[in-house]
Amino acid sequence: MLREGLSHTSRLMVCNDNSAITLGSGDMPVLGTPAMLALMENAAMLAVAEELDEGTTTVGGHIESSHLKPSKIGAEVEATATVTRIDGKKLYFSVVAREGTTVIGEGTHLRFIVDRERFLSKVIGH
Repeated sequence: MLREGLSHTSRLMVCNDNSAITLGSGDMPVLGTPAMLALMENAAMLAVAEELDEGTTTVGGHIESSHLKPSKIGAEVEATATVTRIDGKKLYFSVVAREGTTVIGEGTHLRFIVDRERFLSKVIGH
């Protein structure tokens, strides 16, 4: 059952593939902000995935986050997403990324519950 407080933590190792250099978001060998945001979205998606009706999923609608500290290649980072509010098909999350006990980013995320087939039928070129 969907409810406030549902939470999930996703993890990743910082590597060349998710570095700012590779993602084009910077020119330093550190975790790229787009990778941190994707990790936050992944945690939010997984926090509610098992509670959704069959044939539905969630899609990201908005994310707002700081990226406060760099994480070097080889570091393990995690992002935790927690449902803070449910408004019909809108799911609101608090998201926090950490390296160990240090907060490296935090913000909010909005996801929408959608019917998979109906959503894909609206994709341009489908």
